[in-house]
Amino acid sequence: MELMNLPLLSLLIALPLAGAMLLVTLPGTIIGPILTRWLALVFATGELLLAVLLLWSFDSSSHQMQFLESHTWISALNIHYTLGVDGFSILFIFLTALVGWVCVVASWRAIQHRVRQFMASLLVMQALMLGVFCALDLFLFYIFWEAMLIPMYLIIGVWGGDNRLYATLKFFLYTLAGSIFFLIGVIVLYLAGGNSFDIQYLAQQNYSLELQRWIFVAFFFGFAVKVPMFPFHTWLPDAHVEAPTAGSIILAGVLLKMGAYGFIRFSLPILPDASQFFAPVIATLSVIAIIYGGFLALAQDDLKKLVAYSSISHMGFVTLGLFTFNSQGIKGAILQMFNHGIVTSALFLMVGLIYERTHSRSIADYGGLMKVLPVYTVFFAIFVLASMALPGTNSFIGELFVLAGAFSSMPVFGGLAIIGAALSAIYLLSMYKRVALGPLNNPKLKTFNDINLREFSAIAALLIFVFWIGLHPLPFLALMDASVNELLRQIAPQTHAALTQSVLAAPSLTDFRGG
Repeated sequence: MELMNLPLLSLLIALPLAGAMLLVTLPGTIIGPILTRWLALVFATGELLLAVLLLWSFDSSSHQMQFLESHTWISALNIHYTLGVDGFSILFIFLTALVGWVCVVASWRAIQHRVRQFMASLLVMQALMLGVFCALDLFLFYIFWEAMLIPMYLIIGVWGGDNRLYATLKFFLYTLAGSIFFLIGVIVLYLAGGNSFDIQYLAQQNYSLELQRWIFVAFFFGFAVKVPMFPFHTWLPDAHVEAPTAGSIILAGVLLKMGAYGFIRFSLPILPDASQFFAPVIATLSVIAIIYGGFLALAQDDLKKLVAYSSISHMGFVTLGLFTFNSQGIKGAILQMFNHGIVTSALFLMVGLIYERTHSRSIADYGGLMKVLPVYTVFFAIFVLASMALPGTNSFIGELFVLAGAFSSMPVFGGLAIIGAALSAIYLLSMYKRVALGPLNNPKLKTFNDINLREFSAIAALLIFVFWIGLHPLPFLALMDASVNELLRQIAPQTHAALTQSVLAAPSLTDFRGG
């Protein structure tokens, strides 16, 4: 049987849920912490292999939804269980599976109490995030969108730091407020679209500019909180600081992509006129986030806070690129979403590894780390350079495309965004100098061991994509090429031919397979 006829997407969602159910239902006398970790790793590995199979089988030459599944769910409201994948979602499905695997490995020693519940929460979180990227029914999307907050709430609130309750409550209130606006937009769009939740059908309808504006604003609040865009960003540093390492990794690696994905899946194709109307506002907020986030990161002494504020700055490039309405900007934004998931996850992983040894996140407590942990500091340096978009690393390609798109359609905003790129080099290099170079400030650091094999495996899984995309980005751009062209046709069909000119020609998927 052909893979296209198999329910791969349902299996992708069901596998981690089955793993979570197994972990929480087996008696504690049978499954201890060690077996729990290994079972979670088995399910996470199976999930990653399924995602690789899906990626390998994806036809990048088509913008149509692939691996479609559709079943009637609530017929009275015309709600269906509909799943599918296109060039916008395929990369993030793989990213979610990869980050989930890294989270399990990173939590091997970091989590010592309620291990079964923690691993189950991770697996449930992974399944629900995958549901967001696969859902083609707006109601189903909203269910996944809201449900994924529950395990994230538990991960921070139960296994977080001393101020975890404050951070969890703040995270919950911000996301709840955004979700209320999003729900209002969903209901209005359902009624305006002929009582349908079918995302593909809704994208084919024509709505008045006034209606589009109202729905866009409702969606904006829901998506902006998730990104998070300025000025809805204040929940993020607290959540990152208090979350355990795996919580920070999954929050930065995948959860922050949900808001930008919402813009791609709903705002741009369904509300094209309103998207262009509000583009200057989005661009302004994006540039503020890029520059303001950079200055905030520059002022931090806490390693986690510095990486968290850098996320605000880097995600500003994503939202800026999405609203350039040209091929370079949108491709750069999507690629940068994936790149940010890789690099920032890696930075939080590196912070988590050193925190396990020293129980300190203060930059002032370090210095001269290269003298005692040389392997760790070399990997840390690579991810720092990738985060500041050094040529040859993955972030360089994404930022280059975003800036090219911005200069093409809104040169003033493109020029201002460069300030943020310069700031990232300043705060990242300054941080690395204080942590890794110079005299050894803390003699206790001499007693700690360097990277072990388990930690290296998690680092290597992310490191591969830093150089793969940095040195050979064409296969990744090819995956989204057809979908981006179709999106541009929907947004501005009269200028589609001009807008779809890319800096690099998109190859076929045979390049990705090495054929």
